Amino acid sequence: MVQDLSDPRRAEPAFIAGERAMFDAWLDFHRMTLLLKSEGLNDEQRKRRPVATSKLSLHGLVRHMAEVERNWFRRVLLREPETPYIFADAAVDDSELVPLDDADWEADLAAWQAESEASRAAVANHELDETGIRHGEPCSLRWIYVHMIEEYARHNGHADLIRELIDGAVGW
Repeated sequence: MVQDLSDPRRAEPAFIAGERAMFDAWLDFHRMTLLLKSEGLNDEQRKRRPVATSKLSLHGLVRHMAEVERNWFRRVLLREPETPYIFADAAVDDSELVPLDDADWEADLAAWQAESEASRAAVANHELDETGIRHGEPCSLRWIYVHMIEEYARHNGHADLIRELIDGAVGW
């Protein structure tokens, strides 16, 4: 049986908590999971795309999630559609994922962590029923939380497989 990742920085959310506390805890749980999946590797390993038909790498996933955090919490919730991209070129699909030849892990990790902090700050003064704007339609903070947890969970599944293919490490 595959064991849980064990690290004091990552705690499973409480089984009983208020809705907002539960959302915050699960989102932070998944953020930490992605970080843990990326630790203990060198730059080449984090940039490696072990599935030949995929653009996904651990480094690319961190960059992607920085963009996702920025999009949902700044552009949508805070209604700041002109917020610039960090890594992506809006005209090129998945451009935050590749190429990574000149990408700097420490700088990109810091950018993702800064976006995560900016997201925490963005939600601090908003209720779950408050809305931002997505494609011209109202979008509640509650929906954003659920989507972000889903987005991280899906990509953490990718990270599980990528990490196992790189060095055999397993655990979630």
